[in-house]
Formats: sequence, structure tokens, C-alpha cells
Amino acid sequence: MKKILITAFEPFGGSAVNTSAAVLEKLPKEIGGAGVEKALLPVVFGKAAEKALTCKADCIFLLGEAGGRTAVTPERRGRNERNARIPDNEGNKPEGEKILADGPEEYLTVFPVDAITEEMKAEGYGIEVSEDAGTYVCNDTFYLAGVKSAVPVQFIHVPAEREKAEAFGEIVERFIEKCLKSIFQ
Repeated sequence: MKKILITAFEPFGGSAVNTSAAVLEKLPKEIGGAGVEKALLPVVFGKAAEKALTCKADCIFLLGEAGGRTAVTPERRGRNERNARIPDNEGNKPEGEKILADGPEEYLTVFPVDAITEEMKAEGYGIEVSEDAGTYVCNDTFYLAGVKSAVPVQFIHVPAEREKAEAFGEIVERFIEKCLKSIFQ
């Protein structure tokens, strides 16, 4: 059986909850025939990706919370940039720094995000492709995990609406199923 890692983040920025963690709790132990390992990541530049990369899996799916968004938004790419408007949970506040000095400018996911998103929109799901994972810890984790991992990595943002975690979980689960099907079948 294939094994996938799905991660979420702890609360940050003075918030008591992180919707990505609530969504992670709702996800089953198996998706698309793959066993699911779950991990909660620290909202700390570099350390989140480091923790995600310690797990052995056939694919990595990273969940994060995005305030101001109304749909689940899978990301196309992570950029080699750190620029924080607020400090991370250890007080780090990089401004306009490269994540990896000699790294590529971006990590592009191998999953067919556009095609999967269009299929899901046609099925009535609240999902939109995102071009911008930001420059905070979500982007940092997506970029580092993508560049350093030997397996496919995908980042998915969920809106910052904890009361909708179950609905977001259904969308995330369906998206992951389609991602797995795209590369394993």
C-alpha cells in the first residue's frame, strides 16, 4: 500500500486555532487506497519543512490556512522567497530573503492542479487554483519540501473558517484522491 503524508500547521499570529489542523483531524486514515500519516508542523521558517521531510511517504500533501480566501486553493508553485509581515512562532521575521541561496527560483508541483481543479469545480466543489502561496511559512515549507524531497509535494490552502473544516476536509480529500490517481494509476 502506498503511504502519503498530510500535514497541517499549529496556530500562529495570536490565533487560538488553525483551520488547517481542524481539516487534518477530519481526514480519514486512508485516501485513494493510500495509507495516511498525519503530522502537525510548527509555524517556523525552515523547521516545518524539516519535520515534514523526516516522514517516509510516497507523496506529501501540505495544508495551510489562508485568511481572506473563500475557496480551497491548491498551489501551483512555491517561490524561493521569505518575507514575513508578522514573526513566525519563534520570532523570526525575514524580509526579502532567499530560502536557499543557490536554489531554483521556484518549485512547481508535478500534480495536474489545473485539470483536477476544473474537474472538481464541474462537480460543484468550492475550489480554485492559486498562483501564490505567499512568502510566509506556508510558501517556505512548500518550496523546501518540494526542492528537497524525492517524492511529489503539493500544498493546499484552506480558508480561515474553522466552522467549515468538515466541508473543507471533503474537498481536500477529493483533491488528494485525484492527485494520487493522476500519478499512481
